[in-house]
Amino acid sequence: MRFRPCIDLHNGKVKQIVGGSLDDSGALENFVSDKGAAYYAELYKRDNLSGGHVIMLGPGNEDEVFSALKAYPGGLQVGGGINPGNAMDYIDAGATHVIVTSYVFAHGKINMENLEAIKSSVGREHLVLDLSCRFKEGKYYVVTDRWQKFTEYEINRSNIARLEEYCDELLVHAADVEGLKQGIDERLVSLLAECCSIPVTYAGGVKDLSDVNKVYNRGQGRIDLTIGSALDIFGGSISYMELIKMKELGS
Repeated sequence: MRFRPCIDLHNGKVKQIVGGSLDDSGALENFVSDKGAAYYAELYKRDNLSGGHVIMLGPGNEDEVFSALKAYPGGLQVGGGINPGNAMDYIDAGATHVIVTSYVFAHGKINMENLEAIKSSVGREHLVLDLSCRFKEGKYYVVTDRWQKFTEYEINRSNIARLEEYCDELLVHAADVEGLKQGIDERLVSLLAECCSIPVTYAGGVKDLSDVNKVYNRGQGRIDLTIGSALDIFGGSISYMELIKMKELGS
């Protein structure tokens, strides 16, 4: 289990928002940084934290993304509005992977033609599928369009196995608890551990170090973890420096 750092961008600013609150009028904000994305990229590079993600929450964030990639080439993944037309721009700029949701899950369904296209564009080894999801009627379903729209795609063993043939990793935000700092979705972490055979990163709801241990235990030590709003570098109470000193999270 690894700690995966993050940089979330909204309107050109590094922010932490409450999951599911983002719409055309804005979002509920937990934190707005006075530092740019490159600052955090340099921090992660200094501390040898690789495999983190930079997420563009809407337009107007491209300059910040490229500044982060320049600061830490080969250390970050990029998501938000990715398609075959722009994916290689980020890979060429230093991203290890691009992260895709809405291009593949469109109009409430998975679009296999688009999945093939993005895989052909960057290669399986550079592709992360974002399966951010919400709970409904006893099951988890992938959500798109700022986590507002449910798709028909359920998070289960057969569906995960199908997608693993196309990508190198999975990223899963628990959208129902994302940004609330009220605890992780333990049921979802357990489900991911049961279903996934490739690297997967869980995000959402971490409030303190006890939640880090819960992800480790529920995830059988195989589910990586990203933490946003709860970290002190983003206005939270968990010490970033103490967290990265842990040789293996949750152990």
